[in-house]
Amino acid sequence: MHYLLTPVGTAGDVHPYIGIGRELRRRGHDVTLLTGEPFRAVAERGRLDFVSGWSEEQYYAATQHPDLWHPTRGMRLVLSAVGTMLRQTYATLSQLYQPGRTVLVGHTLSFATRTFEEKSGAPAATIHIAPVAFRSVYLGPAVGRGRDISGAPRWFKRALWWLADRLMIDPMIAPTLNAWRAELDLPPVRRVFNDWLHSPRRTIGIFPEWFAPPQPDWPPQLRLTGFPLFDEADDRPLDADLEDFLAGGEPPIVFTPGTGNRQAPAFFTAAVGAATSLGRRALLLTQFPEQLPDDLPAGVRHVSYAPFSGILDRCAALVHHGGVGTCAQGLAAGIPQLTMPMGFDQPDNALRLYRLGVGSWLTPRKFTAKRVAEALGALLDSRETAEVCLRCRERVRALDAVAQTCDLLEQLA
Repeated sequence: MHYLLTPVGTAGDVHPYIGIGRELRRRGHDVTLLTGEPFRAVAERGRLDFVSGWSEEQYYAATQHPDLWHPTRGMRLVLSAVGTMLRQTYATLSQLYQPGRTVLVGHTLSFATRTFEEKSGAPAATIHIAPVAFRSVYLGPAVGRGRDISGAPRWFKRALWWLADRLMIDPMIAPTLNAWRAELDLPPVRRVFNDWLHSPRRTIGIFPEWFAPPQPDWPPQLRLTGFPLFDEADDRPLDADLEDFLAGGEPPIVFTPGTGNRQAPAFFTAAVGAATSLGRRALLLTQFPEQLPDDLPAGVRHVSYAPFSGILDRCAALVHHGGVGTCAQGLAAGIPQLTMPMGFDQPDNALRLYRLGVGSWLTPRKFTAKRVAEALGALLDSRETAEVCLRCRERVRALDAVAQTCDLLEQLA
């Protein structure tokens, strides 16, 4: 069979699909990855066929935009970009799709893939990397930074989701999506993020039940597998300098604002200040070193990239943006996590870490050296947090999420 994978986003979105694609390839299938040009090299190292869905210039223009990490304007920016690519992506899918042989594997934001499935009747699955994709009037996702409305009446939550769709989300994407769908003789979509984005044939959540317990009103076609954890560790070994740093003292605290974040000078200033205040070593991860303070103190090291699976089990804590892939790696390493959620799935992931007892969060406005040091000190001094982290580590490692996900995809064939 031929599997056509269409993730949308940064490394946290794309890497899980590459890990799944590599396993499908190992099982003897042909695999094509249709996504942004910056991921060509890692895809081809995994022997996946690669088709560029958008250029490096388009990718970096989005990651450089000042609105990207705003809690509402960021979503508008992303959905606008998705809307501009609908026709191009659909045309590429039409060229690559082989009836009777191709299975489509979409992403939460793969609206062109979801529409192609609807129009052609192609076998398809939607993979959601984070539980925020699933609304509920029971235990639902966070609706903002630290805003847990799970205890509110069900009628209130139902009304809140309706208002969010009507007044915020649909206006960002539905006009563009439906104008294009009309050209394909398809009916308009209302409440795009309510039910339509889930493939009716197979929807997969690549996170475990204990991280996000299934709710009675989640889609019946949903199956949960676990965290896939792919991070290029097999292809990009640690360099000697980093190995020496990790071995040269007490376990450092890792700070990273996300692979696509180019607007994090304040994050790194607070990180260095907190590490200095605590007297702890620190490892700063970013591909954009212009965000770092000019002079890093002794015991603070910067690297542009390091696979989490190769370093986190030798680190004391993880401080990050709350992306689900980073959360998963921290859970797999069994270390406490402090998050600074900004938008998208991040506030919900931060809340779930807090519910588990493995972490806490600070809003960007409160992410100062003093408060980061206080929050980290409390996490690192807590025996209860350490015990819960170790239990979560065992639960993550007990699952072969990639194999389970591929089993579900093979069933579609």
